[in-house]
Amino acid sequence: MDTKKAALIFPGIGYHVDRPLLYFGKKLASERGYEIIDVPYGHFEHGIRGNEKKMREAFESALRQAEEILAQRKIEQYGELLFLSKSVGTAAAAAYAANHHLTEADGRTVRHIYFTPVEATFRVAKRRSGIVFHGTKDPWAGNEAVQEGCSALSLPLFLIPDANHSLETGDVLRDLDNLKRVMEHCASYLDRPF
Repeated sequence: MDTKKAALIFPGIGYHVDRPLLYFGKKLASERGYEIIDVPYGHFEHGIRGNEKKMREAFESALRQAEEILAQRKIEQYGELLFLSKSVGTAAAAAYAANHHLTEADGRTVRHIYFTPVEATFRVAKRRSGIVFHGTKDPWAGNEAVQEGCSALSLPLFLIPDANHSLETGDVLRDLDNLKRVMEHCASYLDRPF
């Protein structure tokens, strides 16, 4: 198995790779020797939140686009993979990993950092394959559903009090403190032996 490392960045619907969580998450991964591979899918419909049909279509579109974008990258050749994902990207990243049998079973290291997962993520994510960050005022996924999903899959969950789907509260200084704590948890996760 190749010892090269790749970080695959799966953004959200409106939360692109240059927004704070993914931007600084990519920096942490880069500092640790991961090759950064952005998965810049897009072209989603409006009015997705709260509409189960449109959410499913957005997930399927993100996954389909990710398959096309990553088809030439030969992801299976990397010995270490980090899926850094946000919102609907958390479901697409988990499904992509499952569809390609990217697991630790073959000696590969596979990690996931799930920023504000949608409820569909927990239907495709694997046990103990990542860490999760969720805001307690996230309108895209209910607190109970996220807590139950994390519990069922043995995924560590970090709750950000009063934070929305971008893990922001509206108080800039508090948001910066929260962002620092989130990145500290991510760094600790990445530095931990697998």
